[in-house]
Amino acid sequence: MPNEFVTSSRVGWTPFWPMSELARAKVNLSLHITGKRADGYHLLDSIVVFPEIGDVLTHEGKGLSIGGPFAAGLPLHKNLISDAAALLGASPDIHLEKNLPIASGIGGGSADAAATLRLLAKGAVPDGLSLGADVPACVISKPLRMQGIGEQLTLLPSLPDYAIVLANNGAPVSTAAVFAALEQVDNPASPTLPEGLNTAAFFSFIAGQRNDMQRAAGQLCPNISDVLKALHGQQNCALARMSGSGGTCFGLFETVAEAKGAAAEIKRAQPGWWVVAAKG
Repeated sequence: MPNEFVTSSRVGWTPFWPMSELARAKVNLSLHITGKRADGYHLLDSIVVFPEIGDVLTHEGKGLSIGGPFAAGLPLHKNLISDAAALLGASPDIHLEKNLPIASGIGGGSADAAATLRLLAKGAVPDGLSLGADVPACVISKPLRMQGIGEQLTLLPSLPDYAIVLANNGAPVSTAAVFAALEQVDNPASPTLPEGLNTAAFFSFIAGQRNDMQRAAGQLCPNISDVLKALHGQQNCALARMSGSGGTCFGLFETVAEAKGAAAEIKRAQPGWWVVAAKG
């Protein structure tokens, strides 16, 4: 249902107990920083989507095990998967296939925590806000407008067909450092996304929004500009922007074929980068 406001009580559902979950990447198509609370938390207004790209969590074994291309350096203790399991009073008997780069602005840790909640909950799935501001959105993993500190979630109207390319050059970016480097925290909020947009109109709406963290992140990690330039340079790329606090950037395309062609071209030029394409 379009423009449905989602509260924690409505997040819950009672599914069959699944054996695996896709922890979808969280992509901030826009990210407006609209204020800062007295406790230090920043207020945001963000349009978020969840393409079918992510880590895979499987309920198996005893304790947590980690594999995949970005497994190196991830701790087996004191991580969000263990914290999410503890929230449910469960053991983190999970294998994590880590496909998303770390500290990359696409919510990998929050998505893993959310997938853990969905995987291990035997009843209603909690929103997970106590685990992090991005976790409630990742629990839902559907196109959303995020406001407040991440706890105010509104389902977006049905989006038109489009495709997305995600690219990351491997340089980690500290979210805390980017927040600390922000020059202004009282920026305008986003307008409401209209219903019934076609792909061109949707792209035009997103182009009119911002990522208020992009400038600060680019100052801390100048290589972000190389990623944006690579995306902008692709034929048929309608828009390129940084996601979250960086350093993953996205490009929007009308079709999956165009996105896959662009991703292959960037990968040929930059074989060391993480580059993927998917339906939006």
